[in-house]
Amino acid sequence: MVSPEAKEVFIQGITLEGRTFRPSDWAERLAGVMSQFRPGGSVPGSHLSYSPWCVPTNINGVKCVVVNRDLQEHEPMAWDFVLNFAKDNSLQIVEACLLPDPKA
Repeated sequence: MVSPEAKEVFIQGITLEGRTFRPSDWAERLAGVMSQFRPGGSVPGSHLSYSPWCVPTNINGVKCVVVNRDLQEHEPMAWDFVLNFAKDNSLQIVEACLLPDPKA
């Protein structure tokens, strides 16, 4: 399980057996489903962008979804859904903290 101290978790598109998870757009699909869960709640048009609490990304060539702990505080069932998705599909979960890109 995820420790309470973790500010963010990375759900990686690699199974516990080391295989690449399919379909290839799984991260975008998961983040799309979670787009309604955001600070201030869902507003018209919010389905057109990802929630800052659940963002698809690519880290070292691996598709990932970065899930912020704020999601759990505001929508516990959404947090459980995302973690259960990872568990049900045997995806690797890493506790981490995403650092902002350095300014050029």
